Amino acid sequence: MHLAMFANPDTESIRRLLQQIHTVAVVGLSPNPARPSFRVARGLQSLGLRIIPVRPMVVEVLGEPAYPDLASLPELPDIVDVFRAAEHVPAIVESCIKLGIKHLWLQEGIVHEAAAQRAQDAGITVIMNRCLWRDASALLS
Repeated sequence: MHLAMFANPDTESIRRLLQQIHTVAVVGLSPNPARPSFRVARGLQSLGLRIIPVRPMVVEVLGEPAYPDLASLPELPDIVDVFRAAEHVPAIVESCIKLGIKHLWLQEGIVHEAAAQRAQDAGITVIMNRCLWRDASALLS
């Protein structure tokens, strides 16, 4: 069996995707201002995006109510931005498939080829090992 290698969409496709998103579920968003997830989420807010914190045992982050998992969200986000270790990605992908979430972004340093391919095969646009805030800042300005 031939295994396709995962590849990120090209820059223009990423730009088009970013132009369409308004809500970002940030999985693993830390309430600690020193953490990258907090800085990225705050940066996304500064670009006019609404963030939805997804983290168990946290009430709110950056003025938004937090939810323990994707299945608990009151609405489907336009994109899921992941700040969890790679071993958690397959479960997040399964959740996205089950819920019908169409776009998944794995932050810089998070790589899980098999899960990314599984999501792509299920019709989800996947961007892996890139910073959503950095790309949005660069491509939407």
